[in-house]
Amino acid sequence: MSPDTPRPLRADAERNRRLIMSTAARMFARRGSAVTLNEIAREAGLGVATVYRRFPDLQTLFDALFVERFTVFLGLATAAAERPDAGQALRHYLLEAARWRAEDQALEVILAHADLEAGPVGRLRDELGEQVAGLAGRAVAAGAVREDFAGADVYAFVYMVGAIADRTEEAAPGTWRRYAEALLIGFGLEHAPPTHTSALSDGQLRETWPKPTPANGD
Repeated sequence: MSPDTPRPLRADAERNRRLIMSTAARMFARRGSAVTLNEIAREAGLGVATVYRRFPDLQTLFDALFVERFTVFLGLATAAAERPDAGQALRHYLLEAARWRAEDQALEVILAHADLEAGPVGRLRDELGEQVAGLAGRAVAAGAVREDFAGADVYAFVYMVGAIADRTEEAAPGTWRRYAEALLIGFGLEHAPPTHTSALSDGQLRETWPKPTPANGD
């Protein structure tokens, strides 16, 4: 191990760390950033000292959650880049990234509060940016996507699909796929077989409308 490599945690310590992170993500998805470490400890069934030992403040926790998620996205981009067809490589990453985002309602809160310039967070951000730019540039060069497509469009795609998923997943799971396909066609990517995801019914659409937030944030 290099001097900068953290020592592996004991199995029980790692379980606690994972429990804290998963509990925090669940609470952030439900309540936004208005969550304290004490509340996370209570929700996870852990002692406050245990939580503070792993994460001395919320910033450390947000950064750890960012690293966890962007490591997944980087893995998806790296795997996609190995596909020989440039258009299919880009499509694969777009859909896989959208699927992960659709399942992770805490991601926007984490992105808003992670220190994007700090240590591993900044390095992961830059490395993913390079991979995504490479996928986009390769697809443009191959004529597989509209010629003005850029890496920024990938982030906008994931953001838009995530926003749809956040609003519709409870009323109509998987609806995001319908709109992801529409965006892919707009980008000029070859149309894949449809997922047969239908439009929302009037009742489902009403379920997605904004609802008042209780005073206590729950």
